[in-house]
Amino acid sequence: MSALLLIAVATRLIDQMEFGLLTLVVAIGEMTDVAVTNWLRISLLRLGGKKDVSRGSLFLAARVMVLTTLLALAVSAAASTLVAPDRWIEFALAVGGYLIAGAIGRFALTVLQMQQRHSTYSMLEFLRAVLQLALPLLAIYILPGSFLSISLGSSLGVLIAGLIAGTIAWSKVVAGPARFSQREFFAFGVPLVVIALVGFGLNNAERLFLNAYYNAGSVAIFAAAYALARQPIDMVANAINMGAFPEIVGRFDSEGPASAAALLSNLMALMIRLCLPVAALLVALGPEITSVVLPVQYHGHVDQLFLVIAFSVLCANLTSFVYGAVVHAHKKPWLLVWANGAGSIGTIGLSLLLIPTMAETGAALALAGGTLSSLAVCAAISQKLTAIPLPLRDIFFSIGIAAITGVTAKLSSVAFAQAPDLVQLAVGAVVGGLTFLALNGLIHPTETRALAQRACRRLGIA
Repeated sequence: MSALLLIAVATRLIDQMEFGLLTLVVAIGEMTDVAVTNWLRISLLRLGGKKDVSRGSLFLAARVMVLTTLLALAVSAAASTLVAPDRWIEFALAVGGYLIAGAIGRFALTVLQMQQRHSTYSMLEFLRAVLQLALPLLAIYILPGSFLSISLGSSLGVLIAGLIAGTIAWSKVVAGPARFSQREFFAFGVPLVVIALVGFGLNNAERLFLNAYYNAGSVAIFAAAYALARQPIDMVANAINMGAFPEIVGRFDSEGPASAAALLSNLMALMIRLCLPVAALLVALGPEITSVVLPVQYHGHVDQLFLVIAFSVLCANLTSFVYGAVVHAHKKPWLLVWANGAGSIGTIGLSLLLIPTMAETGAALALAGGTLSSLAVCAAISQKLTAIPLPLRDIFFSIGIAAITGVTAKLSSVAFAQAPDLVQLAVGAVVGGLTFLALNGLIHPTETRALAQRACRRLGIA
């Protein structure tokens, strides 16, 4: 909600070109982070154990984090001169703030994830969301009209939440040496860096092609559509993965591949069951969402991209959180080079082919082609390591539930066609949500009763 509200406000307080530059800051920041620093967090999750996290492990990882962040700053500064040559100093400052705040915040949250303190993790993510909405608004009030003020305000929110998370996480860290050597850490991490470099095309590259062929205004339209379609699906998928990944690798080590595969099959079913209806609601209520959230210059463009982008996001989450987890459990991350390479080739090739003539639609199709290629290759690789049973029954029912959810939401919204867009969106979302819950209750009665009983106990209802 915070991300969506910030988009709604930012697109009205700064013009389309400035918003495009803001999204390019995020794109360069994410690409640099994935290529230079993200491997550290994955390595720490895989090698550092869970619950009792030792100080030695964190000191070793923190030293590496400082060095990789400095390298990331140098890389991003060089990239800034190419992406925004006329305003590269502002752009480099914005990306630098993004990288520093992100490194601290994500490192602290990684420790909480290792400690399996899920409630604390969620509350600090909530705090971060609030700060990332409030501080950019304060910043743009002080320095109006600039992408730099919003970007630095957002980074400050991440930094404050990260420092608080780090303080809380440190209180539960136990004394002791590192549970892995520096050599083991790099041996696990270096392939991840290679994967990131090979996977350049999967990480926001389509925005760079849009900027090169058109301008930052075109990037703004695509980025707004991507953010609106990605946030709800990622919210669900990340919530599932937050506790699932440590549990998967822990079960793999203690109970064996078969046990981990069974859990991953259930994880896939749950992810599809929850994410498909979200995607259906996005597509069905796309025009209403766009009208409510974005100013008029974005209307008629953004909502046309929702279906393709939602498909891309779902493919990416299945690749990372299901099939990629198998590769990490086997401690063979270098195999992901093939998956990311296939995705990059697909995205870059389709970008060069489609973006010059189809603009934002071409970018969305290029992203979909790349993520689908990556999913296919990653699934083939992971199946050779440990076969994951495909939950066909769940997939079949989930597709049906999603289709009915989308249709009922759209029909409900159309029934209030004379009402304001916000009313149409609210009615469609409520009816679609109730339809989803009712159909899930019919198809999964045991799980529904268990969930209802748990909710009643939490609320103190007999």
